[in-house]
Amino acid sequence: MIARALACLLLSSCLHPAAQARDYRYSDAHLHYVDFFQETEGMPALLKAMDAAGVEQSMISGVSVAKKWHEDEPKRPRYYAGDDADAYWYSATDVYVAAALQKLTPAQRSRFHPFLTGFNPVDKNAASHIERMLELYPGLWQGIGEVFTRHDDLTALTSGDTPRANNEAMTRIYHLAAEHDLPVLLHSNITSKRERNPLYLAEIEEPLRNHPHTRFIWAHAGSSMEIHRHQTQMDFLLPVLSRLLADYPNLYVDLSWSVLRPYLLDEHGVPRKAWVELVERFPERFMLGSDVVGRFDSIGEQMHGFKPFLDALPQEVARKVARDNFLAVLPKAAKPGN
Repeated sequence: MIARALACLLLSSCLHPAAQARDYRYSDAHLHYVDFFQETEGMPALLKAMDAAGVEQSMISGVSVAKKWHEDEPKRPRYYAGDDADAYWYSATDVYVAAALQKLTPAQRSRFHPFLTGFNPVDKNAASHIERMLELYPGLWQGIGEVFTRHDDLTALTSGDTPRANNEAMTRIYHLAAEHDLPVLLHSNITSKRERNPLYLAEIEEPLRNHPHTRFIWAHAGSSMEIHRHQTQMDFLLPVLSRLLADYPNLYVDLSWSVLRPYLLDEHGVPRKAWVELVERFPERFMLGSDVVGRFDSIGEQMHGFKPFLDALPQEVARKVARDNFLAVLPKAAKPGN
Protein backbone atom coordinates (compact mmCIF):
# COMPACT_ATOMS: atom_id res chain seq x y z
CA MET A 1 0.00 0.00 0.00
CA ILE A 2 2.82 2.41 0.88
CA ALA A 3 4.60 1.69 -2.42
CA ARG A 4 1.37 2.25 -4.34
CA ALA A 5 0.69 5.53 -2.55
CA LEU A 6 4.25 6.68 -3.19
CA ALA A 7 3.94 5.83 -6.87
CA CYS A 8 0.71 7.82 -7.11
CA LEU A 9 2.40 10.77 -5.42
CA LEU A 10 5.36 10.58 -7.78
CA LEU A 11 3.08 10.35 -10.79
CA SER A 12 1.09 13.38 -9.68
CA SER A 13 4.30 15.38 -9.33
CA CYS A 14 5.26 14.46 -12.90
CA LEU A 15 2.07 15.77 -14.45
CA HIS A 16 2.08 19.04 -16.33
CA PRO A 17 -0.46 21.61 -15.08
CA ALA A 18 -3.99 20.76 -16.29
CA ALA A 19 -2.76 17.42 -17.67
CA GLN A 20 -5.59 15.54 -15.99
CA ALA A 21 -8.09 17.45 -18.14
CA ARG A 22 -6.48 16.43 -21.42
CA ASP A 23 -8.47 14.34 -23.86
CA TYR A 24 -6.05 12.86 -26.36
CA ARG A 25 -6.89 12.01 -29.94
CA TYR A 26 -4.49 9.59 -31.55
CA SER A 27 -2.83 8.61 -34.78
CA ASP A 28 -1.72 4.98 -34.67
CA ALA A 29 1.66 4.88 -36.42
CA HIS A 30 2.06 1.10 -36.39
CA LEU A 31 -0.82 -1.30 -37.07
CA HIS A 32 -0.95 -4.66 -38.86
CA TYR A 33 -4.25 -5.56 -40.51
CA VAL A 34 -3.38 -9.28 -40.58
CA ASP A 35 -1.43 -11.60 -38.30
CA PHE A 36 1.41 -14.02 -39.05
CA PHE A 37 -1.10 -16.41 -40.63
CA GLN A 38 -2.49 -13.60 -42.82
CA GLU A 39 -5.78 -13.67 -40.89
CA THR A 40 -7.73 -10.69 -39.54
CA GLU A 41 -10.80 -9.72 -37.54
CA GLY A 42 -11.72 -7.45 -40.43
CA MET A 43 -12.45 -3.80 -41.05
CA PRO A 44 -15.69 -3.50 -39.01
CA ALA A 45 -13.83 -4.68 -35.91
CA LEU A 46 -10.90 -2.38 -36.63
CA LEU A 47 -13.05 0.72 -37.13
CA LYS A 48 -15.02 -0.05 -33.97
CA ALA A 49 -11.82 -0.42 -31.94
CA MET A 50 -10.37 2.81 -33.35
CA ASP A 51 -13.52 4.76 -32.51
CA ALA A 52 -13.57 3.39 -28.96
CA ALA A 53 -9.89 4.25 -28.45
CA GLY A 54 -10.02 7.77 -29.88
CA VAL A 55 -7.78 6.82 -32.81
CA GLU A 56 -8.67 9.20 -35.63
CA GLN A 57 -6.02 8.14 -38.16
CA SER A 58 -3.98 4.98 -38.57
CA MET A 59 -1.11 3.55 -40.50
CA ILE A 60 -2.14 0.15 -41.83
CA SER A 61 -0.02 -2.64 -43.26
CA GLY A 62 0.03 -6.37 -43.69
CA VAL A 63 2.68 -8.70 -42.28
CA SER A 64 5.51 -9.47 -44.66
CA VAL A 65 5.95 -13.09 -43.60
CA ALA A 66 3.62 -16.04 -43.11
CA LYS A 67 4.22 -18.68 -40.46
CA LYS A 68 4.35 -22.23 -41.78
CA TRP A 69 2.30 -25.01 -40.16
CA HIS A 70 4.83 -27.77 -40.62
CA GLU A 71 3.72 -31.26 -41.53
CA ASP A 72 5.46 -32.64 -38.44
CA GLU A 73 3.59 -30.32 -36.05
CA PRO A 74 0.33 -31.85 -34.71
CA LYS A 75 -1.03 -28.48 -33.49
CA ARG A 76 -1.26 -25.27 -35.45
CA PRO A 77 0.97 -22.64 -33.84
CA ARG A 78 -0.67 -19.48 -32.53
CA TYR A 79 2.30 -17.19 -33.16
CA TYR A 80 5.49 -17.16 -35.21
CA ALA A 81 7.45 -18.30 -32.15
CA GLY A 82 5.01 -21.11 -31.33
CA ASP A 83 7.31 -23.79 -32.75
CA ASP A 84 10.44 -24.19 -34.85
CA ALA A 85 8.75 -24.17 -38.27
CA ASP A 86 9.87 -21.54 -40.78
CA ALA A 87 8.25 -18.28 -41.74
CA TYR A 88 8.46 -17.22 -45.39
CA TRP A 89 8.11 -13.95 -47.29
CA TYR A 90 4.50 -13.40 -48.38
CA SER A 91 3.66 -10.76 -50.99
CA ALA A 92 -0.12 -11.25 -51.04
CA THR A 93 -0.36 -9.49 -47.69
CA ASP A 94 -0.49 -6.11 -49.49
CA VAL A 95 -3.33 -7.30 -51.71
CA TYR A 96 -5.38 -8.16 -48.62
CA VAL A 97 -4.87 -4.66 -47.24
CA ALA A 98 -5.70 -2.99 -50.56
CA ALA A 99 -8.86 -5.08 -51.00
CA ALA A 100 -10.07 -4.23 -47.50
CA LEU A 101 -9.52 -0.51 -48.03
CA GLN A 102 -11.28 -0.49 -51.39
CA LYS A 103 -14.47 -1.75 -49.73
CA LEU A 104 -14.66 1.24 -47.39
CA THR A 105 -16.54 4.47 -47.90
CA PRO A 106 -14.38 7.47 -48.87
CA ALA A 107 -14.73 8.89 -45.34
CA GLN A 108 -13.62 5.63 -43.76
CA ARG A 109 -10.77 5.17 -46.21
CA SER A 110 -9.44 8.65 -45.46
CA ARG A 111 -8.61 7.51 -41.91
CA PHE A 112 -6.06 4.95 -43.13
CA HIS A 113 -2.53 5.35 -44.45
CA PRO A 114 -1.42 2.07 -46.07
CA PHE A 115 2.23 1.01 -46.12
CA LEU A 116 3.66 -1.61 -48.52
CA THR A 117 5.37 -4.50 -46.76
CA GLY A 118 5.02 -7.65 -48.88
CA PHE A 119 8.56 -8.06 -50.19
CA ASN A 120 11.77 -9.88 -49.32
CA PRO A 121 14.28 -7.32 -47.96
CA VAL A 122 17.27 -9.38 -49.08
CA ASP A 123 16.10 -9.61 -52.70
CA LYS A 124 17.42 -6.89 -55.02
CA ASN A 125 14.26 -7.41 -57.08
CA ALA A 126 12.20 -6.01 -54.19
CA ALA A 127 12.40 -2.42 -55.44
CA SER A 128 10.95 -3.51 -58.80
CA HIS A 129 8.13 -5.28 -56.99
CA ILE A 130 7.35 -2.11 -55.02
CA GLU A 131 7.29 -0.11 -58.27
CA ARG A 132 4.76 -2.55 -59.73
CA MET A 133 2.55 -2.29 -56.64
CA LEU A 134 2.64 1.50 -56.82
CA GLU A 135 1.51 1.29 -60.44
CA LEU A 136 -1.13 -1.36 -59.73
CA TYR A 137 -2.76 0.74 -56.98
CA PRO A 138 -2.06 4.35 -58.01
CA GLY A 139 -2.30 6.82 -55.16
CA LEU A 140 -2.99 4.19 -52.51
CA TRP A 141 0.34 3.54 -50.79
CA GLN A 142 1.68 6.17 -48.41
CA GLY A 143 4.74 4.43 -46.97
CA ILE A 144 6.90 1.32 -46.91
CA GLY A 145 7.03 -1.12 -43.99
CA GLU A 146 7.06 -2.45 -41.43
CA VAL A 147 10.23 -3.93 -42.91
CA PHE A 148 11.51 -6.82 -40.80
CA THR A 149 15.30 -6.83 -40.58
CA ARG A 150 16.87 -7.77 -37.22
CA HIS A 151 13.83 -9.10 -35.37
CA ASP A 152 14.61 -11.47 -32.50
CA ASP A 153 13.78 -15.13 -33.20
CA LEU A 154 11.77 -14.21 -36.29
CA THR A 155 15.05 -13.51 -38.07
CA ALA A 156 16.31 -17.02 -37.35
CA LEU A 157 12.99 -18.63 -38.29
CA THR A 158 12.53 -16.83 -41.62
CA SER A 159 13.68 -18.75 -44.69
CA GLY A 160 16.65 -17.34 -46.59
CA ASP A 161 19.45 -14.94 -45.76
CA THR A 162 19.55 -12.74 -42.67
CA PRO A 163 17.95 -9.38 -43.52
CA ARG A 164 19.90 -6.26 -42.58
CA ALA A 165 18.79 -2.66 -42.79
CA ASN A 166 22.03 -1.76 -44.59
CA ASN A 167 22.11 -4.42 -47.31
CA GLU A 168 22.10 -3.65 -51.05
CA ALA A 169 18.47 -4.66 -51.59
CA MET A 170 17.32 -2.20 -48.93
CA THR A 171 19.57 0.51 -50.38
CA ARG A 172 17.56 0.29 -53.61
CA ILE A 173 14.34 0.58 -51.62
CA TYR A 174 15.54 3.68 -49.76
CA HIS A 175 16.32 5.41 -53.07
CA LEU A 176 12.85 4.45 -54.31
CA ALA A 177 11.24 5.73 -51.11
CA ALA A 178 12.93 9.11 -51.49
CA GLU A 179 11.90 9.31 -55.14
CA HIS A 180 8.23 8.68 -54.26
CA ASP A 181 8.26 10.69 -50.99
CA LEU A 182 7.42 7.58 -48.93
CA PRO A 183 8.51 7.14 -45.29
CA VAL A 184 10.03 3.79 -44.33
CA LEU A 185 8.99 2.03 -41.10
CA LEU A 186 11.95 -0.17 -40.24
CA HIS A 187 12.28 -2.86 -37.59
CA SER A 188 15.98 -3.17 -36.81
CA ASN A 189 16.95 -4.35 -33.33
CA ILE A 190 19.86 -2.37 -31.94
CA THR A 191 21.39 -5.49 -30.39
CA SER A 192 20.87 -9.21 -29.81
CA LYS A 193 19.28 -10.84 -26.79
CA ARG A 194 22.53 -11.24 -24.88
CA GLU A 195 24.94 -8.54 -26.07
CA ARG A 196 24.85 -5.57 -23.70
CA ASN A 197 26.11 -3.15 -26.32
CA PRO A 198 24.67 -1.64 -29.54
CA LEU A 199 25.82 -4.61 -31.61
CA TYR A 200 23.76 -3.79 -34.72
CA LEU A 201 23.88 0.01 -34.52
CA ALA A 202 25.73 0.36 -37.82
CA GLU A 203 22.91 -1.44 -39.62
CA ILE A 204 20.49 1.39 -38.85
CA GLU A 205 22.98 4.25 -38.80
CA GLU A 206 24.42 3.62 -42.28
CA PRO A 207 21.04 4.09 -44.01
CA LEU A 208 20.37 7.22 -41.96
CA ARG A 209 23.69 8.70 -43.02
CA ASN A 210 23.66 7.52 -46.65
CA HIS A 211 20.01 8.40 -47.42
CA PRO A 212 19.37 11.86 -45.95
CA HIS A 213 16.36 12.40 -48.22
CA THR A 214 14.57 9.28 -46.95
CA ARG A 215 12.42 9.57 -43.82
CA PHE A 216 12.99 6.62 -41.46
CA ILE A 217 10.61 5.59 -38.69
CA TRP A 218 12.53 3.32 -36.32
CA ALA A 219 10.10 0.75 -34.94
CA HIS A 220 10.30 0.41 -31.14
CA ALA A 221 13.49 2.55 -31.15
CA GLY A 222 15.42 -0.67 -31.77
CA SER A 223 14.08 -2.40 -28.66
CA SER A 224 11.99 -5.55 -28.30
CA MET A 225 10.29 -7.54 -25.59
CA GLU A 226 12.59 -10.48 -26.27
CA ILE A 227 15.64 -8.32 -25.58
CA HIS A 228 13.98 -7.13 -22.35
CA ARG A 229 13.43 -10.72 -21.20
CA HIS A 230 17.18 -11.27 -21.28
CA GLN A 231 18.50 -7.81 -20.39
CA THR A 232 15.66 -6.02 -18.53
CA GLN A 233 16.65 -2.78 -20.23
CA MET A 234 19.47 -1.43 -22.35
CA ASP A 235 21.30 1.34 -20.52
CA PHE A 236 22.92 2.50 -23.76
CA LEU A 237 19.63 3.02 -25.64
CA LEU A 238 18.90 6.56 -24.42
CA PRO A 239 22.34 8.06 -25.16
CA VAL A 240 22.54 6.32 -28.53
CA LEU A 241 19.07 7.50 -29.49
CA SER A 242 19.87 11.05 -28.34
CA ARG A 243 22.93 11.14 -30.58
CA LEU A 244 21.14 9.67 -33.60
CA LEU A 245 18.29 12.18 -33.35
CA ALA A 246 20.79 15.04 -33.12
CA ASP A 247 22.86 13.77 -36.05
CA TYR A 248 20.09 12.66 -38.44
CA PRO A 249 17.05 14.91 -39.00
CA ASN A 250 15.53 12.14 -41.18
CA LEU A 251 15.09 9.84 -38.14
CA TYR A 252 11.69 9.45 -36.46
CA VAL A 253 10.89 7.07 -33.61
CA ASP A 254 7.89 4.78 -33.15
CA LEU A 255 7.29 4.53 -29.39
CA SER A 256 5.21 1.38 -29.58
CA TRP A 257 4.68 -0.93 -26.64
CA SER A 258 8.19 -2.35 -26.03
CA VAL A 259 9.45 1.21 -25.44
CA LEU A 260 6.73 2.13 -22.94
CA ARG A 261 8.20 -0.16 -20.31
CA PRO A 262 10.90 -0.22 -19.11
CA TYR A 263 11.97 3.02 -20.84
CA LEU A 264 9.26 5.71 -20.84
CA LEU A 265 7.75 4.57 -17.53
CA ASP A 266 9.47 3.04 -14.51
CA GLU A 267 8.26 0.01 -12.53
CA HIS A 268 5.72 2.23 -10.72
CA GLY A 269 4.31 3.69 -13.93
CA VAL A 270 6.05 7.04 -13.35
CA PRO A 271 7.46 8.81 -16.43
CA ARG A 272 11.26 8.77 -16.56
CA LYS A 273 12.58 12.31 -16.53
CA ALA A 274 15.39 11.64 -19.02
CA TRP A 275 12.95 10.31 -21.62
CA VAL A 276 10.55 13.21 -21.07
CA GLU A 277 13.44 15.59 -21.66
CA LEU A 278 14.47 13.73 -24.81
CA VAL A 279 11.00 14.05 -26.32
CA GLU A 280 10.82 17.71 -25.33
CA ARG A 281 14.18 18.23 -27.06
CA PHE A 282 12.91 16.62 -30.27
CA PRO A 283 9.14 17.27 -30.09
CA GLU A 284 8.38 16.47 -33.74
CA ARG A 285 10.31 13.20 -34.00
CA PHE A 286 8.29 10.77 -31.85
CA MET A 287 5.00 8.99 -32.54
CA LEU A 288 2.85 6.28 -30.96
CA GLY A 289 1.85 2.90 -32.33
CA SER A 290 -0.30 0.05 -31.05
CA ASP A 291 1.52 -2.64 -33.10
CA VAL A 292 -1.58 -4.83 -32.98
CA VAL A 293 -1.48 -7.82 -35.32
CA GLY A 294 -4.77 -8.83 -36.94
CA ARG A 295 -6.76 -8.52 -33.68
CA PHE A 296 -7.87 -5.08 -32.58
CA ASP A 297 -9.53 -5.17 -29.16
CA SER A 298 -6.30 -4.07 -27.43
CA ILE A 299 -5.81 -0.85 -29.44
CA GLY A 300 -7.32 1.26 -26.67
CA GLU A 301 -5.20 -0.40 -23.99
CA GLN A 302 -2.04 0.08 -26.01
CA MET A 303 -2.65 3.73 -26.91
CA HIS A 304 -4.03 4.84 -23.54
CA GLY A 305 -1.06 3.20 -21.84
CA PHE A 306 0.99 6.19 -22.99
CA LYS A 307 -1.22 8.70 -21.17
CA PRO A 308 0.99 9.06 -18.05
CA PHE A 309 3.96 9.84 -20.28
CA LEU A 310 1.97 12.23 -22.46
CA ASP A 311 0.68 13.99 -19.34
CA ALA A 312 4.27 14.66 -18.30
CA LEU A 313 4.90 16.57 -21.54
CA PRO A 314 3.83 20.13 -22.37
CA GLN A 315 0.37 19.98 -23.89
CA GLU A 316 1.48 21.02 -27.38
CA VAL A 317 4.26 18.42 -27.42
CA ALA A 318 1.90 15.74 -26.15
CA ARG A 319 -0.54 16.50 -28.96
CA LYS A 320 2.22 16.20 -31.54
CA VAL A 321 3.38 12.85 -30.18
CA ALA A 322 -0.13 11.46 -29.81
CA ARG A 323 -1.49 12.55 -33.17
CA ASP A 324 0.31 15.06 -35.37
CA ASN A 325 3.84 13.74 -35.85
CA PHE A 326 2.80 10.61 -37.70
CA LEU A 327 0.61 12.62 -40.06
CA ALA A 328 3.46 15.07 -40.68
CA VAL A 329 5.82 12.32 -41.85
CA LEU A 330 3.43 11.12 -44.58
CA PRO A 331 3.73 12.17 -48.23
CA LYS A 332 2.43 15.68 -48.72
CA ALA A 333 -0.47 14.54 -50.92
CA ALA A 334 -1.55 11.98 -48.29
CA LYS A 335 -1.87 14.32 -45.34
CA PRO A 336 -5.45 14.83 -44.12
CA GLY A 337 -6.94 17.96 -45.64
CA ASN A 338 -4.87 17.80 -48.83
